[in-house]
Amino acid sequence: MSNSLIAKALETADETKAIAFGKDVNRDAGPMFAEQFPGAKVLVVADENTYAAVGEDVVASLKESGIEFADDPYIFPGTPTLYAGYENVEILREALRPYENTVVVSLGAGTLNDIAKLASGELDRPYMNVCTAASVDGFAAFGASIAKDGFKITRNCPAPVGLIADVDTMVNAPARLTATGYGDLIEKIPAGADWILAHELGIEEIDDYVWSLVQGPLRDSLSDPVAVANAEEDAIAKLGEGQIMSGLAMQAHKSSRPASGAGHQFSHTWEMEGHGLDWEPPLSHGFKVGVGTIASCAIWEVFLGMDVEDFDVEKALAAVKSAEEIEANVRATLNENIQDESVKHSVGKRMAGDELVARIELLKEKWPVIQERCREQLVTAQEAMDMLKAAGAPYHPELIKIDMDRFRQTHFKAQMIRPRYTVLDILTDLGILDEVVDTLFSPDGFWGQHPHPDA
Repeated sequence: MSNSLIAKALETADETKAIAFGKDVNRDAGPMFAEQFPGAKVLVVADENTYAAVGEDVVASLKESGIEFADDPYIFPGTPTLYAGYENVEILREALRPYENTVVVSLGAGTLNDIAKLASGELDRPYMNVCTAASVDGFAAFGASIAKDGFKITRNCPAPVGLIADVDTMVNAPARLTATGYGDLIEKIPAGADWILAHELGIEEIDDYVWSLVQGPLRDSLSDPVAVANAEEDAIAKLGEGQIMSGLAMQAHKSSRPASGAGHQFSHTWEMEGHGLDWEPPLSHGFKVGVGTIASCAIWEVFLGMDVEDFDVEKALAAVKSAEEIEANVRATLNENIQDESVKHSVGKRMAGDELVARIELLKEKWPVIQERCREQLVTAQEAMDMLKAAGAPYHPELIKIDMDRFRQTHFKAQMIRPRYTVLDILTDLGILDEVVDTLFSPDGFWGQHPHPDA
């Protein structure tokens, strides 16, 4: 655990100004609030579970620092599990609205943080969060992942001004939440390869500083999944550090590119289809991302096993679909409520003619560098599966109730829903995404050899 990394990253975070990370830091809430919001009142927001975990310490610290409370803590029910739905954002926003010069201090991990983030953002107010589990990479990130009208997307709003992340609190969090945080963080491995690909093809340049914020501590944060599952202090601290650094990197880059690639797009697809929203507890983002990570690593293995001779320009040109054909395919494939945006993204990524030829020729030229850099960056799909299993996270689509036919189809849907260039897009440009998916699901392919979870 190195607070020096976080301190350095804070220098380029234009929204988050203070982070207390370590042991026994919940009592820093009061001094941090007084420093960041002088003269403001506080409204503590929690659910029954998170208030039980840290509420008394945080409230005591705020009172000891002389902070005036706008009202008693606003506490959501603990059961059923609070969900990051827009209706809860509206509830909190309207509860906060009458209190002038009042700042929310939310007590929670991903869900409460996102609810408070968006409710405060819609009122143009800052907020502060006290983490209660190492469950997501978005503590220090802008944007909130909120479900509305049956699907979940990230909505723009500022990051917390202040952040408290107490290691002892994270250690004592439910194992399910820690496992979902591991699943969210591991996708940074193939996401890094996606960024390398986009960089080498001249699509989106890597910012070396931002890269270092995520990738620098990443392997150490993920290095001992068994210790994570056992809630060992050092492993949980490293996991939390990696998550905080990821959020700060997104702030510095003004984009989620440093932390999100094709693996996240699998999760986003299922979220926008509403998968698991009605479960109790709801299926977590990180559990879906973990499965998407294995999928992404498996795709990358097939891709990196190719030779330059496999990149056939004439074949790619023959496979190009018209904008009208792409739109028709998207509308036939995706849920109605996500079609319009996905059509825009899919058509926007379409390559044809001389432009496509130039991209493939550049790929051929850069292929030795891409192979070397991405092989160094990646783990195998089997390694990713083993890491997630050891951490206590789902490691197969059927463990999150995605059957293999639906999972196969997600490989194509995930390419449609975002403008971000990933391994799914280069395979689409080459006209071979279908072939790669067929390989993966063949008897000798990765998913052909893992048709069912082994537990």
